[in-house]
Amino acid sequence: MKSPLFPPLQGGFNLAKKSFKLYFPQKLIKEPVMFLVAKELDLLLNIRRAKITAEAGEATIELEGKAENIEKAEKIFKQKGVVVEAVPGNILEG
Repeated sequence: MKSPLFPPLQGGFNLAKKSFKLYFPQKLIKEPVMFLVAKELDLLLNIRRAKITAEAGEATIELEGKAENIEKAEKIFKQKGVVVEAVPGNILEG
């Protein structure tokens, strides 16, 4: 049964998955940056951990979708002023 809450991603089964740690400056902590980037690029966004304070924010996320769209997302985050670090391996293991 297909769920209307979780429509399939474009691109079929050739999807890539990559994890990142994102560090947000104060000016971006109230902006839905992760959501908007994921939506624009048809990526599945999974927030694994997050900590937001009045001064800054950080989040560990997984992006799933077309590999080229994940690369675009990383560039867009950086252009907006987010510090991006790739997380190697499975983030649930460590």
